[in-house]
Amino acid sequence: MKAVILAAGEGQRLRPFTASKPKVMIKVGNKPILQYVVEALRDSGIRDIVMVVGYRKDRVMDYFGDGKKLGVKIEYAIQKQQLGTAHALRQAENLVGDEFIVVSGDNIIDKEIVRSALAEKNSVVYKVVDTPSKYGVIKLGRDGKIEEIIEKPEDVVSYLANTGVYHFDSRILDYLANENDLTAVINRMIKDGIQFNAVESKGVWLDVVYPWDIPRVNELALNFKGRVISGKVESGVFISGDVVIGEGCVVRSGTYIRGPAIIGENCEIGPHAVIGPAVSIGDNTVIDSFSVVENSVIGDNVRVGAGSRVEGSVVDSGTRIMPRFTAVKGKASVEVDGAIQKIETGAFIGEMCSIGSKVTAMPACIVGNEVEVSPLKVLSGVIPDKSKVL
Repeated sequence: MKAVILAAGEGQRLRPFTASKPKVMIKVGNKPILQYVVEALRDSGIRDIVMVVGYRKDRVMDYFGDGKKLGVKIEYAIQKQQLGTAHALRQAENLVGDEFIVVSGDNIIDKEIVRSALAEKNSVVYKVVDTPSKYGVIKLGRDGKIEEIIEKPEDVVSYLANTGVYHFDSRILDYLANENDLTAVINRMIKDGIQFNAVESKGVWLDVVYPWDIPRVNELALNFKGRVISGKVESGVFISGDVVIGEGCVVRSGTYIRGPAIIGENCEIGPHAVIGPAVSIGDNTVIDSFSVVENSVIGDNVRVGAGSRVEGSVVDSGTRIMPRFTAVKGKASVEVDGAIQKIETGAFIGEMCSIGSKVTAMPACIVGNEVEVSPLKVLSGVIPDKSKVL
């Protein structure tokens, strides 16, 4: 059995984090979203994978290669224009057999979701959700078979959300030519009398749509147990809960790390810093003295200056932050699918930014890539890439 992973999309609603990489390469728990998908397939027994790539495809192909380091075999199909999920699958039609699994590369899943699909031929895996209007939902007929998949219904049709995990046979390949989206293909097949089964899964299915989803999903992704401490931990460091500290790290005296938390390789933390809970820190990153980082994702090659506080936020790779920076979680109004919603969140800072000392980023502030900010500024709203805040 082969699996096709659809990993060609950009993820525009996650800007600035998708300006230089596709959505599937956004890291939570110090791993790209796509790696969780590959590992879920592997752990369910599927080791032959076709990965459909497009936007910034080199970032995906350079990271995963032939799949050997993850214990799988990966072939690539190229979607030159991102015209939809059915169009993406069409690029892989010569690489699959009579039966195959199709999964989205931009949702975190586990092996239980995949096993649910494997258990039933010609099936769509669903999860029961509280807010069906955010998803494609499955409408069942009286016979328990799928009657229709309805995208983001305004009225409640059902609470069965389509996870984007499918078990198909080769008949679907005959229907791909005239449609761009897989749900439209499935609906047309159903109208032609081909039955599709709805399979519920209790497994993990986490969706990242907006920047403020990243800290939430990161927290849920940090579900490991135990403690792995590498590098050098000075005396006077207090560690509690489930924590991973990578090789080459130095954790200075007086630092408090509360799990779940994961720190990459060659990092320097403290002295007297507070890390966690629900924190991921990438490789080669420095969190200076007396700084506090909670419920946040910090990328590779980042420096967070002394006396800073980062909560419910994301700081992408290569960004340099001078001392006394503040980005704390608070209530903010944001536009979601054309409607204004109130959320509680922190700030979101792109790659290669330079942030001056004593800067405050207000909740839901989005700072683009390569932005320069002078000291003592208060940031709010959306700041475009390569801006200078003087």
